Amino acid sequence: MTASGEAATRDAGLQPERTRLAWRRTTLACSVTAVLALRTALRGSGSPVEVLGAAVIVLVWLAFLGVAHRRVRQLAAARPPDLSARSALAAVACTVALSVFAVAVIF
Repeated sequence: MTASGEAATRDAGLQPERTRLAWRRTTLACSVTAVLALRTALRGSGSPVEVLGAAVIVLVWLAFLGVAHRRVRQLAAARPPDLSARSALAAVACTVALSVFAVAVIF
């Protein structure tokens, strides 16, 4: 068989399933971080900075949910496409931003 013939008949095994589960675990971790940061922000003095921080956390969390949901749907295909650089950068940016804003709200 040629290299292209091998690629067409390659059995992905459980790798797409493991990747889908990893995306779900990451989404759960981001959700917990967002909820804890929101709880801390909303239990504070209610200053505009805290409210703005909470709003930014929700927006970043929603952006990450969008990226993760799109990737999980792609992984359901028989031959899932590779993760694009743009999607990877968006996921990393959302994760880092969520962490930074959560720490900023806490301190």
